[in-house]
Amino acid sequence: MKRQLIAAVGVAAMVVGVAACGSDAKKDGGDAKGGSSSAAAKSYSGKTLTVWLMDGSAPKGWTDSVKADFETAYPGAKVDFQIQKWNGIGAKVTAALSEGSVDVLEVGNTQTAGYAATGGLLDITKDKAALGGADWAANQNDSAILEGKQYAAPWFVTNRVVAYNKDLWAKAGLSAAPKTLDEFYADLDKLKATAGVTDPIYMPGQEWYTYFGLLTSEGGKLAKKDGDKWAGGLSSPEAQKAFETYKKLQSYSATGPKDKDEATPQQKDVFGKGDIGAIIGLGWELPKEDVLPASKIGFFPLPGKTADKSSGVFLGGSNLAVAQASKNTDMAKDFLKIALNDKNEGLVAAAGNVPNKAALNSQVTGDFAKAALPASANGAITPNTPNWANVENEPNPIKEFLTGALTGDYAAAAKKADDEIAKRLNQKQ
Repeated sequence: MKRQLIAAVGVAAMVVGVAACGSDAKKDGGDAKGGSSSAAAKSYSGKTLTVWLMDGSAPKGWTDSVKADFETAYPGAKVDFQIQKWNGIGAKVTAALSEGSVDVLEVGNTQTAGYAATGGLLDITKDKAALGGADWAANQNDSAILEGKQYAAPWFVTNRVVAYNKDLWAKAGLSAAPKTLDEFYADLDKLKATAGVTDPIYMPGQEWYTYFGLLTSEGGKLAKKDGDKWAGGLSSPEAQKAFETYKKLQSYSATGPKDKDEATPQQKDVFGKGDIGAIIGLGWELPKEDVLPASKIGFFPLPGKTADKSSGVFLGGSNLAVAQASKNTDMAKDFLKIALNDKNEGLVAAAGNVPNKAALNSQVTGDFAKAALPASANGAITPNTPNWANVENEPNPIKEFLTGALTGDYAAAAKKADDEIAKRLNQKQ
């Protein structure tokens, strides 16, 4: 996802210096369903709420619905949606949070802790219940909490699934999606023996988001808090078990370089050639229609060790937060009540995203998103610390660990990576 690229340039560094400005105190306006009280309607009349969303995130139907619902509930108030480009967004958000020029903003789930730690986001812990927080998926909401306080609301996530070439699978005599990893390995063996298949699965050695999901399945973590310090988690038994699965999957990819990630080259370009059985990727990593038609591509979640539970995944997505320096914080909270209600969150699901509550999963549309749903329940985010972006800065020690473990000694590669992860996470902000 594009939002993952932001983390690579160091969110923690970009948000340093955001001033924690106070906001004006008003009477609470609106009920838990987002309806208006006469006092709130009067206080909001003539005011405009500035809402920043990232390019490509919100479906148009959602923005239209939320705007209409809010402006109907609060006559005289206006919502100004401003779509932001990903390039340079970190510095722009930092400036806006300092100046108070934005009221509500979309924040990548791995970025939220960084902005919260520097005082840029409003603590909405007391508002969680009114926003519907009791029903939010816990593994999505983890990214919106820092040190026990709620600084954002989960909006949506997506995750990687197996995308496969239907023609090649049919040629190999495969008709049903595998339910376990062992069944998947058997399918890959059949593909390997099929004429015209270059790789049963294309999987470069540094596809660390896939490894992260496998690690989650084993109950492991990339890093854990040890007292008041962070320690890397790749030397753990859980990490080694996850790596054995990762190594076996990667062994089916003869052309997948062990020292490159899924973006070098882009998976969609490799898969689009038509001789690759499958990839593990996101929706935007699929070939264009004129290269490999959508009708030729099928999807299923990466299976787990048993049929009752698919493998874990990295949950990439977005949260909605209120700027601490906003002069319209009560108005912003009432906006969130409407933006996150079942009607409007359902529109997000209908656009092909995993919604923030399981009760809305039935509204998800699209073959990719429907395949992503089962695994999303088993998903997680990277360690929730403002310094996490430091780990993803190149050279990424997790990527280097995977290459080292695939080509050499696991213990040595894990120790080296753990030391580097700890060093980066324990840096003073």
